[in-house]
Amino acid sequence: MSTIRKIGIVTCSTRATRINPYITQYICGLLSSSIQSVSSLKDATLSVIDLEAQGLPLFDEPGIPGHLPKEDPTPHYKHQHTRGWSAVVRDHDAFVFVTPQYNWSVPASLKNALDYLYHEWTGKPAVVVTYGGHGGGKAAAHLQQILAGLKMRVAGTAVPLTIKVEEGNECLAAGALTEAVMERWTSAGVSETLSTAVSEMGRQQVS
Repeated sequence: MSTIRKIGIVTCSTRATRINPYITQYICGLLSSSIQSVSSLKDATLSVIDLEAQGLPLFDEPGIPGHLPKEDPTPHYKHQHTRGWSAVVRDHDAFVFVTPQYNWSVPASLKNALDYLYHEWTGKPAVVVTYGGHGGGKAAAHLQQILAGLKMRVAGTAVPLTIKVEEGNECLAAGALTEAVMERWTSAGVSETLSTAVSEMGRQQVS
């Protein structure tokens, strides 16, 4: 068992037109504050991991990730993009996944990125943050199930962010989240919900 030293905040959408990076930065700002109240996390560093920047094609490894050596799977992958992705994930002790909901589930880009690896995820704590017209609850439930299948230590509390298409378009035009959206999320208790999820993460240790 080991402590959480580095938390990756994952931007899960790879669409050319997306608000995911704005929401990731918003969550990152809240996390910077909330981890200070959790003794086991207050010394942890935060880093943003954008799936769009990882250059992952549709899963193309010939082997099954879970069948590779547990202690050091990275050099056993065939492709450089997989070895690079493996190194990124191994460098983090815990993750906060920030994802939109697509048709009651998560984006293919996220599922694909998760499926590329296995041992690199296993035993690490995770928090799920979703957004959509109704908060992305279906995606949250599905992602929590997927992460549990990878034997991650998933916080039971998910963080839903409600944002309508029109609001998303306004954010795209502004190049940032609008004050109206952030004020509504504040009123909805997003910060408090995230703090609860982070506290759950803090009670976990990396196995």
